[in-house]
Amino acid sequence: MRQRLLSGGARVALFAPLESLGRAELVLRRLTDVIALGLLVDGEQLPAESELATQFGVSPVTVREALTILRQQKLVTTRRGRGGGSFVCAVQDMPGAILRRRLEALTLGQIRDMADHYAAIAGSAARLAAQRAAEENLQGLQEAIKELAEAPDAVSRRRADGLFHIEVAAAAQSARLTREELKLQTEVGALLWLTTDGADAGQHVVEEHRGIAAAIASADADRARELAEAHITKAMDRLWQLRLELVRPEPGQG
Repeated sequence: MRQRLLSGGARVALFAPLESLGRAELVLRRLTDVIALGLLVDGEQLPAESELATQFGVSPVTVREALTILRQQKLVTTRRGRGGGSFVCAVQDMPGAILRRRLEALTLGQIRDMADHYAAIAGSAARLAAQRAAEENLQGLQEAIKELAEAPDAVSRRRADGLFHIEVAAAAQSARLTREELKLQTEVGALLWLTTDGADAGQHVVEEHRGIAAAIASADADRARELAEAHITKAMDRLWQLRLELVRPEPGQG
């Protein structure tokens, strides 16, 4: 299935000015996150170095340094000559065993704290999106829902889920909320999908996304916030339960 590109509003948020200017590490982190999350698709061309520098609010030298590291990490490839530029190289999905080890390394207190933070961010973004979303934003939400509903595999489901939440944050017209959503997707997005498997995996997530999108489209800010917070809380509760199961002693032990 051909993956769709982010909406214009979401792309503006991805390349919004950085928190601190002049640091290649921040450019590197931002681009690494969006590539690893699959928000930029395989083969997609990045903006030119000068354009990236302007959008990020840094110097072209800083962007060039970050792109050099991305090439070394094989996250982008650069082609010279006519039609050239820097192009995204898709990353392989992180194996479930690695994700489970990452989950095992988290304490229950850390998961609870992460859940509180994520619910607050998602709820605020949905509330503001209901007040501020443009027609393009509403279309982006529907396309992300459609992509999730039709996703053929776990990798596609994770990407589509992350895409929806990024589109909600973009619809809130808040660069800071969008940056926080990106951080949370990097930190916990893949872990959440450890709790769903099978051919019908994620259908309940699709329905929850539809409810959030409908509240945003009808400009019902309180309902949008309520549904978004509940959506994240339920997902984090499932993650909490899985974390308990991963460390539960075998029968007859301890």
